[in-house]
Amino acid sequence: MRVGASIHQVEVFRVPTGKVRFFNEDKGFGFLSSDEGEDVYVHASALPKGTEALQRGARVEFDIAQGRRGDQALSVRLLEPAPSVAKTMAIRDRKPADEMTVVVEDLIVVLDHAGASLRRGKYPDAKVSSALSKTLRAVADQFDAGA
Repeated sequence: MRVGASIHQVEVFRVPTGKVRFFNEDKGFGFLSSDEGEDVYVHASALPKGTEALQRGARVEFDIAQGRRGDQALSVRLLEPAPSVAKTMAIRDRKPADEMTVVVEDLIVVLDHAGASLRRGKYPDAKVSSALSKTLRAVADQFDAGA
């Protein structure tokens, strides 16, 4: 008769992590690059509730399932937001102040039109809203570049 401690095997599963390689919000899919160097397909349905898109470079953690065409991400969780372009942009890459003056003045005109539409009780159409939000982000990035 042999006396000894019982041995329990424990399997440890690591949750894959990586970065967003790209994500096309219009098409509803993209690819993640796992920390192991593998490309993983990600569909919009795997994103956290309330998230419609992933930004390139954002750190994520995800589950993987084997799909018909390879690895597919499930239950994507955001770990860190994407590094801001403005944070990585050198001050020398900023637009000159005189160029930004024109951009800001044009932006004020566009915002005035959007405000007028809102005062009439409706949002600007989707195309105008999308262009406005992209422009606001771009201007903000220029201001953040020197911070």
